Amino acid sequence: MQTPVILVVEDEEVTRLNLVSLFQGEGYDVIEAINGDEMHKKLEENQVNLIVMDINLPGKNGLILARELRQKENIGLIFLTGRDSEVDRILGLEIGADDYLTKPFNPRELTIRARNLLGRTSAQPVVEEHKSVLKFNGWTLDENSRNLTSPSGVARRLPKGEYRALRLMLDTPGKIFTREQLIRHMTGRDLRPNDRTVDVTIRRIRKHFESDVDSPELISTIHGEGYRFVGKLEK
Repeated sequence: MQTPVILVVEDEEVTRLNLVSLFQGEGYDVIEAINGDEMHKKLEENQVNLIVMDINLPGKNGLILARELRQKENIGLIFLTGRDSEVDRILGLEIGADDYLTKPFNPRELTIRARNLLGRTSAQPVVEEHKSVLKFNGWTLDENSRNLTSPSGVARRLPKGEYRALRLMLDTPGKIFTREQLIRHMTGRDLRPNDRTVDVTIRRIRKHFESDVDSPELISTIHGEGYRFVGKLEK
């Protein structure tokens, strides 16, 4: 089994070297970058399995780089940030980060989260050669590519979290899924106190096909319980 490769993107030298040493001590292959230009270069040169990135970087910050990354890559992404800001955390999740930790962080917690994320991403089933799609209300979700295609033919590749949440609800239209069920299906972890990951993900999904995310037509909020798909799944 090939050793996972972790890319550490951090401009502060001491922190970067500590992270490299931490992950090498866990048996991973580790490469490093200090800014966005180096990050893209390392991604072109290496098969990276996970990126651990600081938000506050010189030049393009981590939020901008994550947006660029999600346009063409689907690598696991953990944000490390000294910004104890709810806004930054929500923005990071909206862009497509899989997890985040606020500095100072517990090294053991970081390695556990990294290991769990690598386990989930490496355990994805091999894509089958046949094309399998789900259709609902004029939209099409391709199970192999994760492309969500609009009635007018515009396709957008969904991040894993969005795809998994939408796919789960499409599997059982009308069923109420709790936030606990959704977070486990999306990330493999339990729901944390004040964790808004599910709510942010559902809002991102709604933005793709709802004319008004505050008055949704296809994914309903069941207050005190969770969410359910109420659109029409086509045969």
